[in-house]
Amino acid sequence: MSWGKLLQPDLVLGTAVVNLTADILEKYQIKGLVLDVDETLVPITAANASPELSLWVEEIKPVVSVWLASNNLSQNRIGRIAASLNLPYITGAAKPSRRKLRRALDAMDLPVEQVAMVGDRLFTDVLAGNRLGMFTILVEPMVDAGDAVRKYPVRSFEVWVSQALGASLKIKD
Repeated sequence: MSWGKLLQPDLVLGTAVVNLTADILEKYQIKGLVLDVDETLVPITAANASPELSLWVEEIKPVVSVWLASNNLSQNRIGRIAASLNLPYITGAAKPSRRKLRRALDAMDLPVEQVAMVGDRLFTDVLAGNRLGMFTILVEPMVDAGDAVRKYPVRSFEVWVSQALGASLKIKD
């Protein structure tokens, strides 16, 4: 598989994860979600989930199985966020490695193509999900849009490299 294909999300949401609706998941026949934590669900500086995120999780949990998978090694921080959302989680996932993500997939007991890897990063979240054959969803990071390029130059570089390799990052309906 080419790098362009490995870095190509199946869906570019173009907005924050809380706008990922049950209708969108149904349209793509998604039955499970593996969610990145830092910048996908909460800003890296936040210690807790927002009320808006908590509400979204409560609305989405009856529709799909949900796991959290973070590269963050902080068992305390990620565990606290997961506990507040009442979700199982993995820390130190080392994405784009597939090893720890398989634990979430095995626990969901769903066909891999019915599980979406959702994250804000191409070189970790999308690459890991595509390497496993998951449906991949790229969301906007949970940061002020004006600060994103200045604060997160790596993401801007990832987008540039991905596009240079042939990935299309156009928002799909």
